[in-house]
Amino acid sequence: MRGLLGLGIVLLIVGLAILALPAITYTDRETAVDIGPIEVETEREKQIALPPILGIATAAAGVALIVVGRRRA
Repeated sequence: MRGLLGLGIVLLIVGLAILALPAITYTDRETAVDIGPIEVETEREKQIALPPILGIATAAAGVALIVVGRRRA
């Protein structure tokens, strides 16, 4: 039952992190020009939006697993 408790804690932390950081930002690099030894790259910042319901559902699942893990222990 320690596994359920541990998994519940991890899910709770991940759910709260999703609520605190509603988007993941990353940099995409693309080659714009490639002529022999000359190469020009462009960098663009992109974001992946995470819906708040995902964080709420993950945190709720974590709390449920913590409760189940403690009852069985």
